[in-house]
Amino acid sequence: MRRRRVLPFGAEITEAGVRFRLWAPDAPTVTLRLGAGRDLPMQAEPEGWFSLTTGLAQAGTRYRYRIGLALYPDPAARSQPDGVFEASEVFDPIAHDWSDGDWAGIPWHQAVLYELHVGAFSSAGDFAGVIRHLDELVALGVTLIELMPVAECPGRWNWGYDGVLPFAPAMRYGGPAALKRLVDACHSRGLGVILDVVYNHFGPSGNFLHAYAKRFFTEKHHTPWGAALNFDDAGSGPVRQFFIENALYWLEEFHLDGLRFDAVHAIFDDGPVPFLTELGDRIRQELPGRPIHLILENDRNDPTLLGHDRGGPGPFEAQWNDDFHHALRVVLTGADGGYYEDYRDDPVGRLGRALAEGFVYQGEASPFRGFKARGGPSAALPPSAFVNFSQNHDQVGNHAYGWRLPKFASPDALRAAAALLLLTPSIPMLFMGEEWASAAPFPYFCDFDGDLGEAVRQGRLAEFAGFAEFSDAAARARIPDPLSETTFLSAKLDWARTADPGHAEILALYRHLTRLRHRRILPLLAEGGSAEGHFERFGAGGLKIRWQFGGHELRLLANLADQPVAAPEPEPGAAIYRSHPSGAALSAWFVAVSIAPLAGA
Repeated sequence: MRRRRVLPFGAEITEAGVRFRLWAPDAPTVTLRLGAGRDLPMQAEPEGWFSLTTGLAQAGTRYRYRIGLALYPDPAARSQPDGVFEASEVFDPIAHDWSDGDWAGIPWHQAVLYELHVGAFSSAGDFAGVIRHLDELVALGVTLIELMPVAECPGRWNWGYDGVLPFAPAMRYGGPAALKRLVDACHSRGLGVILDVVYNHFGPSGNFLHAYAKRFFTEKHHTPWGAALNFDDAGSGPVRQFFIENALYWLEEFHLDGLRFDAVHAIFDDGPVPFLTELGDRIRQELPGRPIHLILENDRNDPTLLGHDRGGPGPFEAQWNDDFHHALRVVLTGADGGYYEDYRDDPVGRLGRALAEGFVYQGEASPFRGFKARGGPSAALPPSAFVNFSQNHDQVGNHAYGWRLPKFASPDALRAAAALLLLTPSIPMLFMGEEWASAAPFPYFCDFDGDLGEAVRQGRLAEFAGFAEFSDAAARARIPDPLSETTFLSAKLDWARTADPGHAEILALYRHLTRLRHRRILPLLAEGGSAEGHFERFGAGGLKIRWQFGGHELRLLANLADQPVAAPEPEPGAAIYRSHPSGAALSAWFVAVSIAPLAGA
């Protein structure tokens, strides 16, 4: 089976040769440079487009666009063999013969997500290295892996959010052919694949669109990275098309099962049809035949975009639920600085609301945001509209040393967190190595040269200058250098450690919890019903939550404190999990989950 998305730009192999097409509205002329030096003038088309079809190119041909005296790679290149500053390569998308023709996808309610960074996940640090550990993820109970961004960006290592060629899978990981082999290998094992994509900015190095397509950006809006991408100003049509085609390209040509859209709160659009709505609707219209999972990162907590899989108002299934993470982190560790300020007044109650209703902030004033209102009502959305996590790349990497949660929370607290994550109705996501309490940090790392590299290094130090623990120069000097290879290598997982007694015990717990989720929680989620949750607080750390499904009620009873608490009245129902024996008092970090039939069901 062969798969291809015919793109309206870039290099497309046709029966007549290779068709090259570029949007360059600021260029008077554009010339196609083939190989080492053959130049072919491109034909001007209306609205700033240039195109040429030639039989002198084929799969494997290197090419660039010459505008004036400068040579530029193709912003829509499928393959960029020698890095973002060199020539692009014509790539034949149908060269890969897919073996997953019977792949039906993963229903969203069955999702157990696993976020990973391709370069740090394995010793090999590439797509093939991920394949070598897929069987371990299957044994864990994962159903969907979520890859951090893989689009080409400068340097030898990077988190991926500095991408500049969004159609080209990074050659450091093996390029487009290797990514297709990874997706095929996942599907053969019953695993789906979600890719993190960045549509809110380009990286600071290697993006040349300013030189010939200034309308790709707009001064109407500004982001932390400068002028915003142009989704609503004059000439925005090709920009919207560029990113919509990118999403469809990943889903169709690479047969991915979904996309996670990074920081959509930094996508600004005052037009009549918001870009996100158009993006989601186009994907739903063009790919109706299999489950496609669209996930947002959205600090605005906008419920109108969510709930697609259960008849919700928007085209997206779910959102990363930072509210759950932040409240949980305050409960587990007592953190109260920065954005944790919004949860410190009643962390257990805040966590209860996140588990029962999704967002903690549903229009209330956020102290951290200057008491501005944040979010909208979310209690009516299904639990599947929220992706919960106790760790992810941001929350680990935001720490100066990239330390993981086990550095800050007790083993009993971590076990309670795992049960809250995996045995409640929202979609759980694990961060690579979490399942065996890996001690490997995940610090911020990148590989920029010159002044940009030094600016990144100094900027990282400045981020923490205001923290008391980094008030002196010696403390700041211990912050890992983001440009150092040592920093990158420190993030690599050592899979041999999973056999160590302490790590093996945690891994066994996670496997047990995921098995329980598959056997006992997923059938409830399949029943449907409102699944609306109701929570109650008792004592210092006591929490009770009930979720109603079609014919059953799922119940959580927990003591999220390091001291025992008097147990409430016993409730009917069959316990599927209990962390400690129950009695007149609930032990510290006690978690029990039970299921009871609804009256009349």
